Amino acid sequence: MDEMENLADQISQVGEGGNMDHKTFDAFRTLVYKKSGINLGEHKQALVCARVGKRMRMLGIHEYKDYLQYVSDDDSGEELVKLLDVISTNVTHFFREPKHFEVLESILKQWQAAGQRKYRIWCAASSTGEEPYTIAMTVKEALGEGGGLDVKILATDISTRVLDVARQGMYEDRKLDKVPEAFLRKYFQKGLGRAEGYYLVKKPLRDMLSFGRLNLSIQPFPIHGPLDIIFCRNVMIYFDNHVRGKVLDNMYRLLRPGGYLMVGHAESLTGLVSSFKNMMPSVYVKGAP
Repeated sequence: MDEMENLADQISQVGEGGNMDHKTFDAFRTLVYKKSGINLGEHKQALVCARVGKRMRMLGIHEYKDYLQYVSDDDSGEELVKLLDVISTNVTHFFREPKHFEVLESILKQWQAAGQRKYRIWCAASSTGEEPYTIAMTVKEALGEGGGLDVKILATDISTRVLDVARQGMYEDRKLDKVPEAFLRKYFQKGLGRAEGYYLVKKPLRDMLSFGRLNLSIQPFPIHGPLDIIFCRNVMIYFDNHVRGKVLDNMYRLLRPGGYLMVGHAESLTGLVSSFKNMMPSVYVKGAP
C-alpha cells in the first residue's frame, strides 16, 4: 500500500462533524509530517483546527474529514501546498538574533581581505523576507561596492504565501523598527500614494536575492553548491531528530570546506552535528576534507 493509500485509509476512520476529534487531528499530523517534516505536537490541535478551518471556509468545506479527502484527491498537489502554507508558522523581523549578522560581517571581511570575490549564501527559511534582506544589507556593508564582487543569495521557504510577500519587498513602517536609521535611508524607499505607510526594499538589494519554494524534508536539496554560508534559523525546532539529521547532512554536503552554518539560538542540535565544528553557540563550520 503506497503513502496516499495509507493516508486515505486513515482519513476513512476520522470523525464526522464540525469539531476536530483526535483521530482527525492525527490524520492531519501524519499528512503534514510526511509531506513537510513538521512534527505537530499533541498540544497543537487547537492551532491546527483554527488554521485549517480558515482554509476550509475559503473553499466552502464544512467537515474536516471532507477537507482531508479533498487534499488527498488533489493530484496536482496544489491544495497540499495551501495546507502547508496555513500550517507553517512564520515569525520573523529584521535583524532578529543580531549576533549572527555581526558574525557574518566579520567572516565576510576576513574572506574579502584574503582575496575572495565570489560569495554564495543560502537562507533556508526566508519567511516573509526580513531575514534574507537583513543578510543582503549586512553583505553590502561588509563588502562595499567594489568591482569584481559576485554575490548571490538564495532565499527559500516551504510557504508560497510568505514567499510572495518576500518577493515584493514591501513592509509596513512598524516592521522596520529594528532597522538602523542609516540603513533605512540607504536600502529602503518610502511608499507613496496607496503605499503610504510602507517601505519598499530598493532594487539593488532586491536584485541580490533569488526566492524559491523548497521543502527541507525532501532531500537531496535541488541546490548547486558549494555554498559559503547557510542560515537555517528557527525552523528545525519543528522537526524531529530524524528529519533534523537529514537536513544537516545535506547542508554539510552543500557547504564548502570552511563554510558556515547558522541556526537559531534556541535550537539544540546536540548529537546531530558531529560533522561540523562548533565555533560558538548556534554557529558551526565545516572542517577541511
